[in-house]
Amino acid sequence: MLRALGLGDLLTAVPALRGLRRAHPGAEITLAAPGWLADAVDRIDAVDRLLPTEGLVPIDYDSPDLAVNLHGCGPQSTELLRATHPARLITHGVHVPWPRHQHEVLRWCRLLAQFGIACDPADLSLPPLPRHDVIVVHPGASHAARRWPAERFAAVARELGPDVVVTGSPDEEALVREVAPGRTRTGDLAGLLDLVAGARLVVCGDTGVAHVATAYGTPSVVLFGPVSPAEWGPRSGPHHALWHGTTGDTFADRPDPGLLEITVDEVLDAARSLLGGGPWPGSASSARAMSG
Repeated sequence: MLRALGLGDLLTAVPALRGLRRAHPGAEITLAAPGWLADAVDRIDAVDRLLPTEGLVPIDYDSPDLAVNLHGCGPQSTELLRATHPARLITHGVHVPWPRHQHEVLRWCRLLAQFGIACDPADLSLPPLPRHDVIVVHPGASHAARRWPAERFAAVARELGPDVVVTGSPDEEALVREVAPGRTRTGDLAGLLDLVAGARLVVCGDTGVAHVATAYGTPSVVLFGPVSPAEWGPRSGPHHALWHGTTGDTFADRPDPGLLEITVDEVLDAARSLLGGGPWPGSASSARAMSG
């Protein structure tokens, strides 16, 4: 199976991975995905072996009984799988058109269903961990278009109080310090997964941490800009997806205009409702909130 993408991409494919596992209980299932995702792959309990694969590069595997393209619909990913000489290949293509404007979880479940492999789109959960009082604020995202301004995250962190921990990758250390100096945590993926799994609340943009919160049932406020939550947002659970109804360029080098319409007060209102309180004093929420 090829899905050489990021953390959120991996977690939205969990129902498809588990459907394949159930359909082929005696097979050795290999996932071609980035090596840094190893800890998350282990928690899914559907994959026997992770084949470290960074992006669309030749796949170091020969003659699988079945190859499954969970990466995309472009010719490059399909040809990379064909080059492994599989006995069978499942992919979008001429006979299985790529569905536009569909939730990412449903996209892969429906692909497999067309080949007789049943998947449960709700089968997203990872094994639970003990809860604690930490509130996670995660300001980073892989592209600038999905990064709400650091000063707004900082305002949210101040209002949410001393239980806030600001997280990020080692490359985002300067960003997390800008949001809340002295209350930051950067490090490995396992530590981030454990922290989010037990958190009281997560506040983040449309990024991998949002999908971690969904997987662990951790209440979350997720800020959407260039992409609709109908395609990438939480489909159920204790979550608020804030979105002002516009779409844009996911790969832009500046925050999406629709994302910038989301105010600090709107985020605090959503956070307070999930923490069990009322609206923050003086706030006036105008965002279109989609909650599960």
